[in-house]
Amino acid sequence: MTTPLEGDLGWMLGVVFRAYAKAADHVLGDLPGGPRGYQVLSAAIGEPPRNQGAIGADLGIDRTILTYLIDDLERAELVARRPDPADRRSRLVVATTRGREAWQSHRDALRHVEAHVLGALPAGDADSFRGLLQTIACSAQARDPLTDLCEAVTTARDEKGR
Repeated sequence: MTTPLEGDLGWMLGVVFRAYAKAADHVLGDLPGGPRGYQVLSAAIGEPPRNQGAIGADLGIDRTILTYLIDDLERAELVARRPDPADRRSRLVVATTRGREAWQSHRDALRHVEAHVLGALPAGDADSFRGLLQTIACSAQARDPLTDLCEAVTTARDEKGR
């Protein structure tokens, strides 16, 4: 039986997103903030370190919510706020050693989730799909104020390919 939904982009994205989100919630549930906490922790691992405002802008998280999320990650000793040498009024959010270890462990678990979700694709097509999805995401984000993260991801992907 064929339905009009089978070719609907919104339906397809929704099904894939729900499958990913459910599995990601399961593997990230022990982190403060779950998947959002993981994203903040990922940002805190990045170089150079950034302040809360830059992280919030990249991730699309409201600054008031982000403050509580960083507080929770800090209480768990996964991140720390450090004075910004360029602006003493600003604090940089950096991952602790414990945070880096937790990030790596959760990253490995997320790779299994991704492999499961993308498992229906023929061998080798998962990387192509990721590349196409990154192109679409960065194009969509370019029309939104969140452009820096896509530029960083594209640069990292290009450097990896060298």
